[in-house]
Amino acid sequence: MEKELSLQKIEQAQKILKEKNIDLWMTFVRESSYIHDPALDIILGTNVTWQSAFMIPAEGETTAIIGSLEIPLITGTGLYKNVSGYLKSIKEPLLEYLYQLNPQCIAINVSKNSVLADGMPHGLYLNLLDHLDRTPYKELLISSEEIILALRSRKSEKELEIMKKAVKETLLIFDEVTNFMKPGKTEIEVAEFIRSKVSERGFSYAWDEESCPAVFTGPNSAGAHAGPTNRVIEKGHLVNIDFGIKLNGYCSDLQRTWYILKDDENDAPGDVKKGYAVLHQSIREAASIMKPGITGVEVDSAARNYITSNGYEEYKHGLGHQIGRVAHDAGPGLFPNWERYGTLPYIPLEAGQVFTIEPRLYVENHGIVTIEEEVVLRENGIEYLSNPQMELYLIRE
Repeated sequence: MEKELSLQKIEQAQKILKEKNIDLWMTFVRESSYIHDPALDIILGTNVTWQSAFMIPAEGETTAIIGSLEIPLITGTGLYKNVSGYLKSIKEPLLEYLYQLNPQCIAINVSKNSVLADGMPHGLYLNLLDHLDRTPYKELLISSEEIILALRSRKSEKELEIMKKAVKETLLIFDEVTNFMKPGKTEIEVAEFIRSKVSERGFSYAWDEESCPAVFTGPNSAGAHAGPTNRVIEKGHLVNIDFGIKLNGYCSDLQRTWYILKDDENDAPGDVKKGYAVLHQSIREAASIMKPGITGVEVDSAARNYITSNGYEEYKHGLGHQIGRVAHDAGPGLFPNWERYGTLPYIPLEAGQVFTIEPRLYVENHGIVTIEEEVVLRENGIEYLSNPQMELYLIRE
């Protein structure tokens, strides 16, 4: 499965290079188990020690220039048509390749804007410049950011198949949480229950285990990225959980909300029901306008304005982010026009991108209402990867 996916992504990368008029994408790395370039997860699936160059041209065959001891390793991946080894220095075979291909534009793994496209340490970058000194290619280097963002964003049907399975497994665990959760249990107890299910089923976590899952109960709970605490779940509390797994290299990221009924309640009180209804509709407002070509800031505004127009404070984060091989993946997101997000809110969305939609609002004296869904952008709108939470989950002792 991993080789098949990598071959698909390399083929996709060549199409992206042609689309963007870039002759060559070179990923230049060394000791990648220590300083790992995220691009290797897509185009190689293993690590190397010596200086190595993985060449994906817009036209022609792929080439790996690597240390001679790693020829069997890289050849064994079956991902590169040509595998060339060196002993003393990569400079000579690297220049020989470049002079033969004679690219007029070379994208390399450095970026000012995206950490997922900035895998080359500065010292290694200086080494590369030394190798290219007194050649025309030193002046032809550009960032591979555009390639990386497109490659990570545009999910293949095989990638979506894996992501749907990760979402399904996550939702099954949420179902079990509903049966486990009771007043008197702590956030940590709920989190440990979820972690036991992750361990039983051989999954890994979509982000750091310290805050995966994140469990919040009642008013004045910790911030959105905090880990679970000894805070006790009480009747009258809203409880929300942010949780995701990693399955076959791809992540899920979902949130669900429960209400703990008081002894004299058969339903949530009116203010809680209103908060949930507004939150739920804000997701529908955003989802209804999502299509290729729209910008993330427009989508965020649809949900944000709906929430504030109903008398609630705006949420203090973006509406959603891309998800894939990491929980917060590269590229444009459903972000507001805040300086912290740079140009990302204004990049048009593309078909094949997978986003979370995760607004939140606060209900006085009860806590936070939040739902996080996953959707893939299709040519005519969105398709849910998750079965949406359609009603507030109610818990009775």
